[in-house]
Amino acid sequence: MENDQLIKEVTAKAQVWLGDGYDAETRAEVQRMLDADDKTDLIECFYRDLEFGTGGLRGIMGAGTNRMNIYTVGAATQGLANYLKEAFKDLPEISVAVGHDVRNNSRKFAEIVADIFSANGIKVYLFDSFRPTPELSFAVRHFGCQSGVNITASHNPKIYNGYKAYWEDGAQIIAPHDTNIIDHVNRIKSVDEIKFDGDKSKIQIVGPEVDKIYLEKIKELSLSPDVIERHKDLKIVYTPIHGTGVDLIPASLKNYGFENIIHVPEQDVPSGDFPTVESPNPEVPSAMALAIAKAKEVGADLVLASDPDADRVGCVIRDNNGEYVLLNGNQICMILLNYIITRNRELGLIKGNEFVVKTIVTTELIKDICEANNVRMFDCYTGFKWIAAVMRDNEDVLRYIGGGEESYGFLAETFVRDKDAVSACSLLAETCAWAKDKGLDFQAMLAEIYKTYGFSLEVGVSVVRPGKSGAEEIQALMKQYRENPPKTLAGSPVVLVKDYLSLNATHADGGVDKLDFPTTSNVLQYFTEDGSKVSVRPSGTEPKIKFYMEVRIPMASADDYDACKAAAAAKVEAIKKDLSI
Repeated sequence: MENDQLIKEVTAKAQVWLGDGYDAETRAEVQRMLDADDKTDLIECFYRDLEFGTGGLRGIMGAGTNRMNIYTVGAATQGLANYLKEAFKDLPEISVAVGHDVRNNSRKFAEIVADIFSANGIKVYLFDSFRPTPELSFAVRHFGCQSGVNITASHNPKIYNGYKAYWEDGAQIIAPHDTNIIDHVNRIKSVDEIKFDGDKSKIQIVGPEVDKIYLEKIKELSLSPDVIERHKDLKIVYTPIHGTGVDLIPASLKNYGFENIIHVPEQDVPSGDFPTVESPNPEVPSAMALAIAKAKEVGADLVLASDPDADRVGCVIRDNNGEYVLLNGNQICMILLNYIITRNRELGLIKGNEFVVKTIVTTELIKDICEANNVRMFDCYTGFKWIAAVMRDNEDVLRYIGGGEESYGFLAETFVRDKDAVSACSLLAETCAWAKDKGLDFQAMLAEIYKTYGFSLEVGVSVVRPGKSGAEEIQALMKQYRENPPKTLAGSPVVLVKDYLSLNATHADGGVDKLDFPTTSNVLQYFTEDGSKVSVRPSGTEPKIKFYMEVRIPMASADDYDACKAAAAAKVEAIKKDLSI
């Protein structure tokens, strides 16, 4: 009976999409789903409406309310336009910046977004072609816009696309604006309410002139230009994995002074089909295989990568055995912050008002580095919009020097308010040159950090559960972990449980503290007596539940690196067994 009711509801929603306001291709696809004996596609495409999550609007491309198409993109844009006209009603002119990545339909969606904004009397700065996501954030601030939209699904598989909405500070939208926009979108009851007919006089095409300004601002982040001059021949392999970093990241590396940038020709081809990889994600080893092969061929000092919209950064270094190994996002964030803090201290720039930001699931080793160097550290929720919110709250009082998250995102600058692989790649190359100037390779530098602050191993596990049934299963798992938290993990007692849904921190003795966060979030964290941390949360952009495990082991000597890594890996396996994952 429950399934019959669901089919009845999605059928009613789908039949609306057979109206004259929808194009012939969409109507034909919806009719096919309605006529099919198997209603799975119909249910998946219409059982819900796409909503803004940690990354905005994101979904599989296709027909339906739960799919990315010109109508869901159109409704989101019309709702955003309506809200902008309400929120900025006293401005003589409202403006927005619009960009997109290399994905299939991205240019089409971006042009539709521009048309809808312009049809609503809003000025649009539309990039002439694909650009990195951080450059869209930069453009919002550069042009003094009230909002921005980037069409991208980041590192998701090729069947996905997405819609990232930005506010006037260049950051992704958070409360109350996110829910207000959804309210305005939900008020749109008919496709006829979406103004698709654009006003071309309101659309200004943006070209290379903004690229140049953006790259010059990134160059100003350099802390060791003299070191780069001494090691300008550093062998750097870079791959954009078919994405938007193809031009600007090599240009930024050259702007810094590096002269030996080696490309991966097969992956320099921008393509929404991502033909050489199964997943265009630099945190997946297989996506880095061609770049690593090139590194072995040329004897590279460093391998750098960016995801398709060039906000996430990947990094491969040589280990003690000479093998090329992928750093995880925690290590990238830790290395960059350690370098920035150390160079600021060496240059006499640490005044006591500096701060960094990390997400709650990112390594606690960063906290130790900050405390040792008189730098304040703030924790925030997962998603770079929360890092940007902390930056905004403190920008008139403290000096931001960097921030990041375990999911391969880092931001060194304030003129962008989203993670930035363009600046991160440039600074990673500079860090490698700095280490080399001290007679260290990247691995030896990493070992020195661990010797100083203790070894840390972070491992993430994602359990994928797609579709409506998967969403229900994820909810059930979170309920189970919340109501029956583990007593021990890898043999160490759990001494603290943080529940960000209730904002309670419960100690082993039963004492409860309140967590100081701006809103609630469906995240659980378990802290053990021996320093381990496990975080559990459903993804806000993908059909999965994520587990973040961090174990800490004292490391007396850099020579103990491999032994500590093995011991930590064994402890991680024990934790996975305790959590049944």
